[in-house]
Amino acid sequence: MKKSLIALFVAFSLGPVLAGPMEDAKAAHGRGDYATELEITRPAAQAGQAWAQWFVGDSYRLGRGVAQDATEAVKWYQMAADRGNLGAQSNLGFMYYTGQGVAQDYAQAAKWFAQAAGGGQAFAQYNLGALYFKGLGLSQDYAAAAKWYQLAGAQGLVFAQLDLGNLYQSGQGVALNQEQAIKWFRLAAAQGNAQAQQKLAVAYHHGQGVAPDAVQALAWYRLAGAQGDVTAQLNAGLLVYEGRGVGQDYALALAWLRQAAAQNSAAAQNVLGLMSYKGQGVPQDYEAALKWFRLSAAQGYAGAQANLGAMYYNGHGVAENFAKAYMWFNLGATKGQTSTARSRDVAAAQMSPAEIADAQKMARDCLARAFKGCN
Repeated sequence: MKKSLIALFVAFSLGPVLAGPMEDAKAAHGRGDYATELEITRPAAQAGQAWAQWFVGDSYRLGRGVAQDATEAVKWYQMAADRGNLGAQSNLGFMYYTGQGVAQDYAQAAKWFAQAAGGGQAFAQYNLGALYFKGLGLSQDYAAAAKWYQLAGAQGLVFAQLDLGNLYQSGQGVALNQEQAIKWFRLAAAQGNAQAQQKLAVAYHHGQGVAPDAVQALAWYRLAGAQGDVTAQLNAGLLVYEGRGVGQDYALALAWLRQAAAQNSAAAQNVLGLMSYKGQGVPQDYEAALKWFRLSAAQGYAGAQANLGAMYYNGHGVAENFAKAYMWFNLGATKGQTSTARSRDVAAAQMSPAEIADAQKMARDCLARAFKGCN
């Protein structure tokens, strides 16, 4: 399970309020006139109005209408927080968490998040849950993390919905419940969260908490992939490449796999190599296959290492070379692939004991170089 992320600062709402300085300040902020905003908020802040102190803190933190100054931001947040302003309390907690304008202090972060969270501030609830999850500033407590994520998620905070789904999926702090995990992932996915969309896709792909549905899986993979989620891009490509539950479509598979490969997905690079080798969706091209297999193999991907071995053994795109075939088969076999080990033994039958020893040394040297420069 991925670690929880501390949510970003709370910015003040731009919703309607009663006429007065606060409304004028929000209007100035909304049109990007930060100097005017500060002209309105500073006198009110100096007069002790908590809302204005919070706004001035934001101005200094972001450098809007004034030179950016984290220490000054903390000063104003502290004044507003002491007067019970929930947004300022939440932001002050974040400053302590990150060590901006103040010495980093997780216990102080937890204190201020707790005060704001108790008042119903969603970001503070999420951040307090994250501190419980990580055990920062207070004792690690997954059940407490789940409690605060639940409260924040019920207010629509997407990070909380995602992380609560993760807890239900892993059974940390709550009873393992795939259906509840799906419920929270779906809420986060509906807000456009790529990680949640990927989680939903996997659930539909493998029937975890929902009935298996390849069409639904592909739809969610595509949504997450369009946001750059590399795993979703890979899985969307594989789903249409294999055509399991959806129509086989090599052109679409190529489009998704190329996006994943551009993000250094070794699995995607290997499949692109196979497609070039077999002429699936592209003209058969051994040199292109070699390029993709080498990129993948250099990342330690065992399947690509085995495929490189086969290219050298068969002399496809390269001169036949049993020693290099043996080397790549041997490297691929270290991940437990029995078929690759058998291929290595087939190559060994074409070699003398001295050649085998040399190939084994080549494999050791390649492994020591983390698979770089082994061609």
